Amino acid sequence: MRQVRRGPAASPGQAGYGGAPPYQGGVPQQPSYVDGGGYGPGDGYDSGYNTGQVYGSPGGRGPGGPGDGMYEPRPAPNWRRRIKVTAITLVTLLVVTSVGTYFWADSKLNRDVDLSKVIDRPEAGEGTNYLIVGSDSRAGMSAEEKKKLHTGSAEGKRTDSMMILHTGGNGPTLISLPRDSNVTIPSYKGSDSGKLYPATGRQTKLNAAYAEDGPELLVRTVEANTGLHIDHYVEIGFGGFANIVDAVGGVEMDIPQDIKDTKSGADLKKGKQTLNGEQALAFVRTRYALAGSDLDRTKNQQKFLSALANQVATPSTILNPFKLYPTMGAGLDSLVVDKDMGLFDLASMFWAMKGVSGGEGKSMNMPIAGNSANGNLQWDTAKVKTLVNQLKNDETVTVSGN
Repeated sequence: MRQVRRGPAASPGQAGYGGAPPYQGGVPQQPSYVDGGGYGPGDGYDSGYNTGQVYGSPGGRGPGGPGDGMYEPRPAPNWRRRIKVTAITLVTLLVVTSVGTYFWADSKLNRDVDLSKVIDRPEAGEGTNYLIVGSDSRAGMSAEEKKKLHTGSAEGKRTDSMMILHTGGNGPTLISLPRDSNVTIPSYKGSDSGKLYPATGRQTKLNAAYAEDGPELLVRTVEANTGLHIDHYVEIGFGGFANIVDAVGGVEMDIPQDIKDTKSGADLKKGKQTLNGEQALAFVRTRYALAGSDLDRTKNQQKFLSALANQVATPSTILNPFKLYPTMGAGLDSLVVDKDMGLFDLASMFWAMKGVSGGEGKSMNMPIAGNSANGNLQWDTAKVKTLVNQLKNDETVTVSGN
């Protein structure tokens, strides 16, 4: 800063003090300007400040210089440490949430089926076999819900759909077992009484086994008539099925034809559309409005369940807690599984069903040879034997169904 430098002050009595200076013919002395710092002794300049520089001391500190206690510079932020702390916090929260969710979900599974009560079981093969059952259970449903879903008022429980899902190294295979399949009821032990019932050679529809002694006899009958070991059992009722569909926001389906059925309540138009829980239940239950009756219905059930599994396994469901938790709550509350089934088994089942819809697996009906003497659907014995052997050895399935 440029500063003014004055000469020595005039003493009293000298020219220029207290009056006008005499003119001596020269140029009056002018103030001198000095760039740089400071003034020498006797310069006569009063800056108006007692101490310190007007504009601060060297180093950018405030008035008074270092040590005056007025301001200290903030240290540079340690970004590496901040990122590390944030990452550790997020990982900890994720682990705690995941563990909590796992135990919450695991506690909601209804492990009511005891497969240890099933007798004379075939030897287990390669891969895993799930028996997936849709029952007409109305448990927990109000009269209004029964009317809305067209469930009827029949007492007891029957199986509306039965499927075997095989998972292994050659992709999943989903096989529908028509409810009207002709089977022989084998010897079995009562699931509640423990009483042994000998085989009598009695033949009946497959769904009658469930009505007679529940899931355990159904598993025993499927194993005895196919020779295939069932590893896990999964069942869902009417109300639970509709709730799951609604929880995921509906499932998109391409309906192959107009469907109107007063028994199931179906009233659907041909083409792509999103089915809610009520519509979906009516769709998978419809058989009287279809030319192939139960065989066509099982195909529709396969298509829908694969589409549902695909919808549940999408990022929009899994990564959205506002959709994931209602879906898990609705689904897990509604499922009845065997005592040895865990969440990872259930997840594997859903992923396998998603694979079927994505073209990574195969879906089919159990091969049918025709009608039996009692009017039920008779399986093609030779094809069923080949199919079961391929599943046991986890080979690519080459058998075709109806």
